Amino acid sequence: MFQPIRGSRLVRRFTQLIVGLVVFGAGVALIIQSRLGNPPWDVLHQGLARQFDGGWSTVGNWTIIMSFVVLLAWIPLRQRLGIGTLLNAIIIGLVMDVVIARVSTGAAVWERFAQLGIGTVLIGIGSGAYIGARLGPGPRDGLMTGISSLGPQIWTTRLSIEASALLIGWMLGGTFGVGTVIFVLAIGPLVQLFLTHLTVPE
Repeated sequence: MFQPIRGSRLVRRFTQLIVGLVVFGAGVALIIQSRLGNPPWDVLHQGLARQFDGGWSTVGNWTIIMSFVVLLAWIPLRQRLGIGTLLNAIIIGLVMDVVIARVSTGAAVWERFAQLGIGTVLIGIGSGAYIGARLGPGPRDGLMTGISSLGPQIWTTRLSIEASALLIGWMLGGTFGVGTVIFVLAIGPLVQLFLTHLTVPE
């Protein structure tokens, strides 16, 4: 079932949603291109991309595929889709592939850490924007909140799911490293900061 869209600020919310998803996708791509370690889910996406042959098997495409796989898990959890949920599942992966194709890994170590830092901040901004638009959670966000609604605390649910994605992705050949650790430590405070400023009022 879809969440109904209501409110007088719909244009702003929809625009903020799209911008947020594009910024988020660009941020993930920069972190991947830093080659210092991916965000947990993207360790999995990259690992899957490396296990399959063909031009279709890109990190972005696997991000899209896994988004829809995760959405199947919403059915027994009775989570409600929003337009933002479906756009999240598609736009982020498309943007990732475009940016990855156009941005190379920094030649120097400091350039790679700059890519990591900028990418992490962009993900914080993008998360604050698309969540703050209140047009539906992302597939992975909804999975975590859906499971936590059954009893487990949200932080233990998130930790368990992301640790599983990271471990499987690492075993498949995804990049895990210092960048992964930095991202995990930094992203929570960054999302909270930007949510404070970007959440559209009721």
